[in-house]
Amino acid sequence: MKNFRRGNKVRWRSHGVTVQGTVERKLTRRTKTAGRTVAASTDEPQYLVKSDKTGREAVHKPESLR
Repeated sequence: MKNFRRGNKVRWRSHGVTVQGTVERKLTRRTKTAGRTVAASTDEPQYLVKSDKTGREAVHKPESLR
């Protein structure tokens, strides 16, 4: 499993477009963020990322990030 840290530069695919951004934080418990409820856990963490272009936040599983 990939492990990212705050400040890491990452990219992901969104609606057929590659987006670049920065890891804001690792989510390890059920949380409301980025406009939705995220079912993250210590066994299955997710990452809050911020787009460099738009400044919008999104949440992704580690396998979605490069």
